[in-house]
Formats: sequence, structure tokens, C-alpha cells
Amino acid sequence: MKVVKFGGSSLCSSEQIRKVADIIRSDAERRIAVVSAPGKRSSGDTKVTDMLIALHANHTAGLDTEDALSRIIDRFASIVNDLEIDQSLLTQFERTLVHYLETITSKDRLLDALKSCGEDFNAQLVSAYLNQIGVRAEYMSPKEAGILVTDEPSNAQLIESSYDTLNRLKDTDHVLVIPGFYGCSENDDIVTFPRGGSDITGAIVARGVEAELYENFTDVSFIYSAHPGLIDRPHAIREITYREMRELSYAGFGVFHDEALEPVFKKHIPVMIRNTNDPDVEGTKIVSDRAFIPEMPVIGISCDEGFTSITMNKYLMNREIGFTRRLLQILEDHRLSYEHIPSGIDNLSVILRTRQFEGNSKLEEVMADINDKLEPDSMYVEDDLALLVIVGEGMKEHVGIATKTTTALSDNGVNISMINQGASEISMMFAIAIKDAHKALRAIYSNYFKEVKV
Repeated sequence: MKVVKFGGSSLCSSEQIRKVADIIRSDAERRIAVVSAPGKRSSGDTKVTDMLIALHANHTAGLDTEDALSRIIDRFASIVNDLEIDQSLLTQFERTLVHYLETITSKDRLLDALKSCGEDFNAQLVSAYLNQIGVRAEYMSPKEAGILVTDEPSNAQLIESSYDTLNRLKDTDHVLVIPGFYGCSENDDIVTFPRGGSDITGAIVARGVEAELYENFTDVSFIYSAHPGLIDRPHAIREITYREMRELSYAGFGVFHDEALEPVFKKHIPVMIRNTNDPDVEGTKIVSDRAFIPEMPVIGISCDEGFTSITMNKYLMNREIGFTRRLLQILEDHRLSYEHIPSGIDNLSVILRTRQFEGNSKLEEVMADINDKLEPDSMYVEDDLALLVIVGEGMKEHVGIATKTTTALSDNGVNISMINQGASEISMMFAIAIKDAHKALRAIYSNYFKEVKV
């Protein structure tokens, strides 16, 4: 049993859907397919999900929705007509959209219901095409599949009992096509997952049916050691662990959303990243453990921008019981999450994503609260930071990683604001100025991968 998920770029047109159908029928073990909404056909195109969000915006603003509705139906019509699928699907799609617009009064509920239609309609369409070409297939809604979620619009979390319900699907003798991105609440409301929603659905289904492999088809053949847009012909990763992938996803790798690994990680189900346009290439495999390659202690380098650090200095801070706990309480009171907390005996820094401070005085309020409750001797803020992260299971067995990295940065004129290493020793973080991010990434990449041949 393999669960296979196809992203928006894999399903953006009739040509791409033909490729998807060929991939599914080429392997009898691919018995469950999770699909995304149609993505962009070209750089200037619009994703169907964005079209659905625009429809919602027009409706809630009291504007005419006919044009926005027609564009959505026309987009699906181009696929239906090219694939020569039954036209009744288009009528059904339009009725569904109109029904949601006319009956759902809550703005948040309506947004979730409309956003889900991209995946929902595409699953019905893919199922119809598979049957047309002789592959026995069945569309199955998340509700029918048993994907029960919590009731927070746009932030669905799976209810654990769903796995038991999903498990019954493992005995299917034909292809099930399930829309990604959303589930159903106990009140029968449609609730969408946060970012990376279809990846999350695919991983949930793979865990539920105890799949041998979860294949995630996208528009790249591999996960690379650095962003291909910043590094010329970066090293292709053949095998990577869940932990390494999690660290890299957190630090800006966009191939696989980090939350989507959690369901398969718990059951040690391997994930294969593959390319819809080059399906014969095996791609990158995400596994629990991998062999250590001595000449490659670092497997990937990533850089993410948009961070702010708050640094507190206080003499004898290390002897003050409860200092860090009280700091964390202040962050919780202001509904802030932190990324790193590097510390010394008399100082402590907390690094947060800058977007959390959106608002006129949020940062000032937090600093005033820290000043009042923790009474630091001094405190300062650094904005416009980037976090450069190097990741590799082999780092803990390799001497000189920090020296090699700091030397590369120094030789290229990059100043380091702070360094932090996780307790697992598989990652190391360097806070630097945003203006130096690309230069730093290229310098470190050259240091670790220019001689790698594997």
C-alpha cells in the first residue's frame, strides 16, 4: 500500500492530470491518492485557491460575485473539456459554490468552505478521469474517509480517533481519491488545515492506513542541499532523516511543510519526494535513520529572513531563580512564540519572528513588560535579522563544524550577531543581518559542498 499526494503544480492542467493518471496506474500499490487544488500553469497565472479567496472577498464586501464565480468554473471547464469528462461535473461545482455563498453566514466558515472547493472539485475530476481511462477509482470526501478535525477555522487539528477510522481504507481494492487541505468537524463544518494543508492530509492518511510508503509528487525531483535559486546546481539529497528535514523546513525549505512530517514520523513511514514531470527518478527519501557519510557531515543549509532579537543583560542572572520562566510567561501573555533563546551567565537573548510584532506598539509593550517584571540592567533590540541554519546528523561526530562555518563567514565579511546549537547537535544557527543572507549562504555552501561527489 502506497499513499500518493499530488501538489497544485502537478494538477494545474489537463496535461498534468494525464501525467498524474499515468503515475497512479503504473503502480498497483498506489491505491490512495490525495490531491491539491489546481496550481499555477505559468508564472503569471492564478492558483484556484487564490481565486476562491477572491470570490469570498467580493461576497463579504457586498460586491458582485458573478465574474469571480465564472473564472473559477471556466478554469475547471478547461480541464474537463480537454479530458472529455462528463460536463455534469461543472454544473455540480457551480451549484456547490452558489450553495455555500447563499447559506453560510459566518465569514470564517464561508472562507473555509470556499477554499476547500479547489481540492474537492479536483478530487472529483481526477476520479472521473481515472475511471474514464479504465482505472477503477472512487472519489471520497474527507468526511467519508473519517478525517475528523477540531473546530477552529483555517487551523484544523486532527482528532486522534480519526486514525482508527482511516485504517479501514487500507483494504481497498481500487483507487481512492481524497481531497487534501481540509477535514470535517463534529458539527459537520468544513475546516481547513493551516499552511501545507494537502501535505498534512497525505501524511495523515498514510499513517491511518499504515502505508509502506508515502509518495509526495511535486515539481522538483529532489530536495537540494541549498535553495536552487540561490546556489547554482546545488547537491541533490538522496536520503535525509525526519529530524534533518524538520530543521531545514523550519529554516525556509519550501518543498515539504514541517508540520506535515509529524504523522508519518511517529509511525516511521518513509516519505519519497518525487517529480510529476520526471516520475522515473526516485527522488529524495525521508527516513528515520540513514547511514553517516564522513565527507558530508552537513546535509543542508538554509536561510530564513524576518527575525527580531531582544537581548537582556543582568549581573548574576544565572543565580536568579525563575528568570527564564518569567520571561516565557511574558511572551505567553502577549501571545508570542520564540525561535531560539541563546544565553550566557549574565545575558539572555530571545529570537522571535518579526511578523508577530505587527501593530503600532506591540514590541514596546513587550519590552516595557520585561523591564517591569525582570528589571534587566540593560536591554536592546536587533531587527532585520536572518537565521542561517546548517543541518546534518553527522555534525555531532565531526570536529570543527563551528570553526569551519565562522571562518567562511568571516572571510566573506559577514558579522555574526549570535550562535545557537540545539541539544541534539544536528543543527547550528547563526543570526546575521538580512543584507548578508545570500552572501553568507553561498560562502558556507562552497565550504561544505564544493568537493562533494556523492
